[in-house]
Amino acid sequence: MATQETENRNSLYSLIPIEDFKAVLGIDDREDKLSRFCLVTGTITIEQYCKRKLLHKNYFEQIEFNGNLFLPLREYPVSKFLALYAVTGFDKHGQWMGELVEPEFYRVVPDCGMEIDIPFSIELSPAISRLGCKAIRAVYLAGYRNKNIPADLSAACLELASWNMNRYRGRRIGMAGNVRGGKDGERFEMSMPENVKALLEPYRRKTI
Repeated sequence: MATQETENRNSLYSLIPIEDFKAVLGIDDREDKLSRFCLVTGTITIEQYCKRKLLHKNYFEQIEFNGNLFLPLREYPVSKFLALYAVTGFDKHGQWMGELVEPEFYRVVPDCGMEIDIPFSIELSPAISRLGCKAIRAVYLAGYRNKNIPADLSAACLELASWNMNRYRGRRIGMAGNVRGGKDGERFEMSMPENVKALLEPYRRKTI
């Protein structure tokens, strides 16, 4: 039973553990379904607002190569770089073709494992240009692990999930918002209180 509970906790797509959420709100296991829904909805809404993924996972990213040897990665912070491929073309089924690029021909900037909240990039060796590749395919791990999620991100998830739970229960607090239809009424408008937005401001993807 304990193993199953641990697996359920680890599989929950949330910036805070469900146990912490229930402890703060003083609710018991009878509201697990709603708690999970509010946490997952809150986390997804936060990621949409920040225009980036935040939880640690595996990414496969294909980046067009036009000769620039410094290529930004979409997700960050990068904890581990798994593989780099030079895409030389595509077959009749649209599947990419190419070859593995050895680690001595590229490096990640800054170093992998530094959980600083800035975009990471790949710096390629000039030798890559001689491969005639059309794109670079990167495989890497990025985002915050459950044990290393910054306190302000966890606080934002707690605030938003609590706000959604109160809206679901009919207790309107903070910004006005209504629970719309959908199965069992479990669909919220994608909105959030101003104090949550303030907590998230450092984590929003910056675009130039």
